[in-house]
Amino acid sequence: MLDAHLVVQRGGFRLDLALRIGAGEVVALLGPNGAGKTTALRTLAGLTPLHAGHVTLGGRDLDRPGARRWMPPERRPIGVVFQDYLLFPHLSALDNVAFGPRRHGLGRQRAREVAAAWLARMGLADHARRRPRQLSGGQAQRVALARALAVEPALLLLDEPLAALDASTRLDTRAQLQRHLGAHPGATLLVTHDPLDALVLADRLVIVENGRVVQEGDAATITAQPRTDYVARLVGLNLHRGHADGHTVRIGAGFALTTAGRYRDEVFVAYPPSAVALYPRRPDGSPRNVWPATIAGIQRHGDNLRIQLDGAVDVAADVTPAAAAQLRLAPGQPLWASVKATEVRVYPAAPEARA
Repeated sequence: MLDAHLVVQRGGFRLDLALRIGAGEVVALLGPNGAGKTTALRTLAGLTPLHAGHVTLGGRDLDRPGARRWMPPERRPIGVVFQDYLLFPHLSALDNVAFGPRRHGLGRQRAREVAAAWLARMGLADHARRRPRQLSGGQAQRVALARALAVEPALLLLDEPLAALDASTRLDTRAQLQRHLGAHPGATLLVTHDPLDALVLADRLVIVENGRVVQEGDAATITAQPRTDYVARLVGLNLHRGHADGHTVRIGAGFALTTAGRYRDEVFVAYPPSAVALYPRRPDGSPRNVWPATIAGIQRHGDNLRIQLDGAVDVAADVTPAAAAQLRLAPGQPLWASVKATEVRVYPAAPEARA
């Protein structure tokens, strides 16, 4: 098991992150650019020093500044796959994978036997003699993974392992990576900005913003109840925070949403962009959750268009191309937005928020 408390000060940025990963568990660390994800990975690997806290792996301290303990990177039982893989360009795939076992004391022949076995497990036995420039992106990624796993690490660190791949290669490589991670007996930390990679590969998600954990849990919990704007965008939901009193949630000074259930105190309100209906004029029947808005932007989103709206609350709405053409949607256009109370999901910002 990994038990770590990472405290790193770099200029005006401070990382303060507690992290625990069990044997055989895959944890995904997600966050926006500059959140501290790569700093956390480099600190665990021993490439960035801790200012305080500790890194303990399997009950053994790798880094504990308070006790003046520090283990150099090459002695840590850790395998790392970097975003650009960092394969040795002058070595074959076989010798790239054999490098780690050789550094851990195996003879050349035995190290090559271990490397050959790992390449076979990765489906790359026929590519053993090729150098990195002769490999495709997916093949290079698998060689890098084999090199990391060949030393039988207690902790595997993956830094955006699929980011360099094109879309078609990424799909197949993600499936292969999922299989190999499932067979890895040690702890695994996956650093990524891609929610799909995290949802497919990880057992648990840890969301970090500005150097601190803002939310963690399994995929179902995170996607059902986001607690920051970043997490809401990550899972594709509109999110507001407001004060609930019965069926009404007040968001800001001049806007309120009606909800199907009764709540009280501070709550989050979430609903998908597909739940937002758009009208060229105020709809008849006076639905309770309706407000004037202005189109701030239009983007393609899968088979639909995602409309960014400014108004009493900033929201995203998904519409079909046919509906967009009928409404003649364009940036700067004023219209009316509406969401049904039954489409609104409400959950407490603090415990005991339900009435």
